[in-house]
Amino acid sequence: PLWLLIALPLTGAVVLLLGGRATNAWGHLLGCATAVASFVVGVLSFADLLGRGADDRTIHETLFSWVPVAQLQVDFGLQLDQLSICFVLLITGVGSLIHIFSVGYMREDPGYARFFAYLNLFVFFMLILVLGANYPILFVGWEGVGLCSYLLVGFWFLDKANADAGKKAFIVNRVGDVGLLIAMFLIFANMGTLDFAGVAAGAGSLPFGGPLVTTICLFMFLGCTGKSAQLPLYVWLPDAMAGPTPVSALIHAATMVTAGVYLIVRSSFLFSMSPVASITVAVVGAITALFAATIAVKQWDIKKVLAYSTISQLGYMFVGVGVGAYSAGVFHLATHAFFKALLFLGAGSV
Repeated sequence: PLWLLIALPLTGAVVLLLGGRATNAWGHLLGCATAVASFVVGVLSFADLLGRGADDRTIHETLFSWVPVAQLQVDFGLQLDQLSICFVLLITGVGSLIHIFSVGYMREDPGYARFFAYLNLFVFFMLILVLGANYPILFVGWEGVGLCSYLLVGFWFLDKANADAGKKAFIVNRVGDVGLLIAMFLIFANMGTLDFAGVAAGAGSLPFGGPLVTTICLFMFLGCTGKSAQLPLYVWLPDAMAGPTPVSALIHAATMVTAGVYLIVRSSFLFSMSPVASITVAVVGAITALFAATIAVKQWDIKKVLAYSTISQLGYMFVGVGVGAYSAGVFHLATHAFFKALLFLGAGSV
């Protein structure tokens, strides 16, 4: 069952947050166990999908009716398909490894259990983001990872620079999120639905390359520039180094910054209708890739070099999805998750 995927890390986070420092002795065990268990459920789900026919690789699970208001009927539904299973395995797999690395890395920290609670919460919201069957649920995960980035980047909040970096990450992301909200309003106003399946079916009736679909896609891309640190909203990511090193590995590799790429691939039925929006994505990605790489050349802090490298690599992913090579963009995203997590954890050891 899909709900197990999200229930496991959420349970870990709730127990650790409610238990507080009383859980310091064993909190890390619970935090790692829930992440690894979620990964195991993900692998079993992947095996289930592989055993199905090519036309039958979408699993829907409706948990409850969330917003039943007149025309706006939003179910809290989960959807597992080829795209989301790729992200589920990345988030839970790389996330589990980062949890395990943190056991030794954060051992002496007074907020030991709180750290694992935040990591579990991060994994939970990221899974909500990629498993949601409609835009509002995706948005819950989208805002949730923004909250977790604030908590984790500013984890050592007694140091003013760290607290400021957390606030900066939170505020810059809100700028982009306004764009995603406006895109959702436009979709509902013109199509009457926010389910991915419904919007995909209705997208064909929109005029190809028309002003409406282009406006929706450009506002959606504004959300992506904030979350995935593209020009001009890239400024929060280098400062996100202020938190503990495992946080940098998690934000940069497995989770948060790849959410923008996921949103464009998930909404490919809209972007493929708008050549103007697609070329905008590709051009911004290309400029960001070059621009951030040139900044990295002059950095002296090893983690800052890697931060600008991430911004640059995300630019390449956006070039891929912008020119319609969605599978290539996701492939680079998957490889990047592994090598960037390893680079960050290596930098932490150095």
